[in-house]
Amino acid sequence: MRSLDIGSNTALREAVEVLERPSRASAVSSTLTFAHRALLKIKHVPEQLFDVTLTPIIFTLMFTYLFGGAIAGDTRTYLQFLLPGIMVQTVLVVSVYTGFTLNTDITKGVFDRFRSLPIWRPAPIVGALLGDTVRYTIASCVTLVLGLLLGFRPEGGLSGVLMAVLLLLVFAFSLSWIFTILGLVMRSPNAVMGVSMLVLMPLTFASNIFVDPRTMPSGLQTVVELNPVSHLVTAVRGLMSGGATFSDVGWVLIASAALTAVFAPITMHIYRTRG
Repeated sequence: MRSLDIGSNTALREAVEVLERPSRASAVSSTLTFAHRALLKIKHVPEQLFDVTLTPIIFTLMFTYLFGGAIAGDTRTYLQFLLPGIMVQTVLVVSVYTGFTLNTDITKGVFDRFRSLPIWRPAPIVGALLGDTVRYTIASCVTLVLGLLLGFRPEGGLSGVLMAVLLLLVFAFSLSWIFTILGLVMRSPNAVMGVSMLVLMPLTFASNIFVDPRTMPSGLQTVVELNPVSHLVTAVRGLMSGGATFSDVGWVLIASAALTAVFAPITMHIYRTRG
């Protein structure tokens, strides 16, 4: 009986023995794996898509039909002005959930396991951000489809719309680094959500999303003109209408690069030193 046990153990060791150590996953492979993980979470919990489907519908209908007549005289004219801004606001609001989901993983201890793996250190965070771009794309598409049904007509054509969405995704990705920092330092997902909204609400409402800044007091006009969200809306609105300038798009790209250059290293420093 003892010899039989020894033989079984030997056979088991031979079956699970790794003769050649597997090569370490590349940075790209690790990042794409975590991006796939983010998409699988959406697949298994489709309720996560409620925010990217219902939020743009509510915002578009509410602002168009509550304020369109008072601001522009009729809802159709206001929709032409409003829809690019609503698309920007919707995607930026959805980007808040990046920090929320990150903090949820941290509180469950999942990220402690990720940090122990022999992978590129930023992969779990960068992969999660890339996965979230799918959510941003869905939110953009829902907003555009609803706008087209209501009468929005982008004079910039399909190419202008595609470039506008791409520019918005680039900016949202860079802005998400701020929310990842909050996700790493806040104690609970609800705290992340509350603080993120405090950051985001002034940026979206003190901008040119809803009204032309020329109708505002001079002091507020200055604030709106300095607001990076206003520059983003101007570029997106210009691309959709066919009147975007190189400076409009270039400013957004520079701002996106600056946000990533500043907040990505801070995020990774906190991630590496988090106890």
